[in-house]
Amino acid sequence: MKLITTLLCTAVLSFGLEVGQIPTTLTLEGDKGALVTGDAFSSTMLRDKVYVLFYVDPDEKDMNEHVTLALKAEKFDRQNYGSIAIINMAATWLPNFAIASKLEKKQEEFPDTIYAKDLDSVLVKEWNLEDDSSNVVLFGKDGKVLFLVKGKLTDEDLSTLISTIKENL
Repeated sequence: MKLITTLLCTAVLSFGLEVGQIPTTLTLEGDKGALVTGDAFSSTMLRDKVYVLFYVDPDEKDMNEHVTLALKAEKFDRQNYGSIAIINMAATWLPNFAIASKLEKKQEEFPDTIYAKDLDSVLVKEWNLEDDSSNVVLFGKDGKVLFLVKGKLTDEDLSTLISTIKENL
């Protein structure tokens, strides 16, 4: 019986993020990571606005740069739209202090975006996001996943992302 329960729990947890579902609550704090400010990050923050979340290996930071530029060009109302960049610091050979310094500068340059550090690939383990890659996730105001692409977004993916944001603002 214990084995069956363990297998069922593992199967449920391995699905990770699913479009149309509210994901399990996830927290980055202490040795797991945090916001650039040092405060804890909780996925419960992903409510009351439409949020686009970029989960990125620093070595793959340019993979979805076209998405970042396209979203910036849309000039979405920040009262209803937010952006979050979580850096998978465990996925790179780059030293944490160097990445942290860059993130602090990014936070100053783009104060409307929330920046966080994932020191232990928590989002890979708990939400089944792709490691050593770039992931883009869109959350609705209720915290449900509206869109998810692991890897490079195509032009069609980008069009779908932008239209989904507009429909949910």
